[in-house]
Amino acid sequence: MSIRVQSQPFDMGFEVQAFTDSVPGAGAVVTFSGLVRDEGGSLGAMEIEHYPGMTEKALQSICDEAIERWSLTDALIIHRHGKLSPGEQIMMVATAARHRSDAFEGAEFLMDFLKSRAPFWKKEFTGDGAEWVDAKQSDEEALERWGSET
Repeated sequence: MSIRVQSQPFDMGFEVQAFTDSVPGAGAVVTFSGLVRDEGGSLGAMEIEHYPGMTEKALQSICDEAIERWSLTDALIIHRHGKLSPGEQIMMVATAARHRSDAFEGAEFLMDFLKSRAPFWKKEFTGDGAEWVDAKQSDEEALERWGSET
């Protein structure tokens, strides 16, 4: 299991290949990459903040839970921080399991957690100024289906 919180960009192709190479015997690898989205066409940048140590501990805990719940062979989380432009990668999740359903569910669980509970704070910069991004009810509802205590 690997968790990386970093400011620098990552190469999705390289990361997927390295992860896949590290899980011999897995029957499925699922990957997901989240991008900075500019829904209204006015986003100049997004700044993501976190508390080093606290963030990694939270991600480690949820990764451990996913591995146990879905018998994952391995899992990877990469999450960026700092100022990012529209279209840039924010994060990546990869899961490996003997069966595809476990790999898909484990990845979706991790993504739901990252969206709603991971200790990251996002501020959007537009022509109108800067504004912190509030949590969305739909993200909370997505996490509720897992019944996780994390």
